[in-house]
Amino acid sequence: MKATLATLVFAAIFSLGVTSCKQITHKDNATTTLTEVIIIEEQEVLEAQKAWGEGIVHIGKIYTDKGDFKEAATQHINNFYNYQEGSVLFKPTLTSEKQFRTDFLGALSYFIGGDQNYPEDHGFAIKPWSSVRWENIGTKIIGNMAIAMGNYYFTPAKGGDDVKVEYSFAYTKDKDGILKIVLHDSHLPYKPEEKH
Repeated sequence: MKATLATLVFAAIFSLGVTSCKQITHKDNATTTLTEVIIIEEQEVLEAQKAWGEGIVHIGKIYTDKGDFKEAATQHINNFYNYQEGSVLFKPTLTSEKQFRTDFLGALSYFIGGDQNYPEDHGFAIKPWSSVRWENIGTKIIGNMAIAMGNYYFTPAKGGDDVKVEYSFAYTKDKDGILKIVLHDSHLPYKPEEKH
């Protein structure tokens, strides 16, 4: 009987530890609540990447069709980046002057251009592109964060060779359980200078 009781107590404590990941204390009334562990699956990251690429293509198509590409870019950022819950560490590919964008407006400018605060931006998403292909080298999932690294390839809509870009993305789930980007770091591959 004692062994059974001990087993039940241990199972209850273990279960409580597994199903709770943090305590939230409210300043008003010092109450605490338990929340469930948030799990990210690698497949969710792959689906988010695919949808992100489709979103970039969509912005360019809206631009080409003379539609509201600013609204399309705004929706894209809201859907995929977690600016709603704070800053995002965003280092886009084709920047050198203001290469780090931690707020929404910096990201929007990179995708569509036209912001005088970012004169080097010409609108990456409105180039436009016909497809984006991802090549993950690896994905690490640690708690409520997934980090993916690899190459992605952008196919110009007007023809020509794919543009290869290196990336590291980090994702977390927001308060609604939706996977969002909190780090976007991408670069053109290094090309060593030729020796003469």
